[in-house]
Amino acid sequence: MVEFDLGNAEKILCVGAHSDDIEIGCGGTLLKLARERKNLNVMWVVLSAEGPRAREARLGARRFLSAVRRKRVVVKQFRTSFFPFEGARIKSYFERLKSFQPDMIFTHYRDDRHQDHRLVSDLAWNTFRNHTILEYEIPKYDGDIGVPNVFVPLAEDVARAKVRHLCDTFQTQANKQWFTDDTFLSLMRLRAIECASRSKYAEAFYGRKIVIQ
Repeated sequence: MVEFDLGNAEKILCVGAHSDDIEIGCGGTLLKLARERKNLNVMWVVLSAEGPRAREARLGARRFLSAVRRKRVVVKQFRTSFFPFEGARIKSYFERLKSFQPDMIFTHYRDDRHQDHRLVSDLAWNTFRNHTILEYEIPKYDGDIGVPNVFVPLAEDVARAKVRHLCDTFQTQANKQWFTDDTFLSLMRLRAIECASRSKYAEAFYGRKIVIQ
């Protein structure tokens, strides 16, 4: 196992298809980075959030980025579950994100079975050709959790803060049998085992191309 330092990444772009995706996928890592570094500049983009989900999207970003001084939160209204049919419009928006010039991008896993998630991942790679992209994972019914190769150990209080923010923020998801604190804690515990994290918790990502200078 090789350890990498993310210390050079100051400008971070987070892209999620739906409200709660970013928080589930990389919320703990963002809390960790915000705690350890004061120079972060985060652009947080949610591509689809309808009705009360839009309010939750903004509240989630506010909670997870509370310690980040420079941040921009964007909530778009592309049609949920129809991303493949809105691909041209979403691609045009991705082209506008280039101006942010991120050092690192967090977005969806390319082999995620949700059609919206897959399209966002493909467009991220299509748009950002010379960037570090880490693909996060979303547990769900499809059973598409894979074998990640990048791990970020999380202190227990950070992992529990992530879960608390998730469950407190996304009340519209409370009726889903999988949207529970034990789901999120269990996945982070499993990933910690896989990377031998002494803190007992970790988030995991897929790093398809990582260049070491």
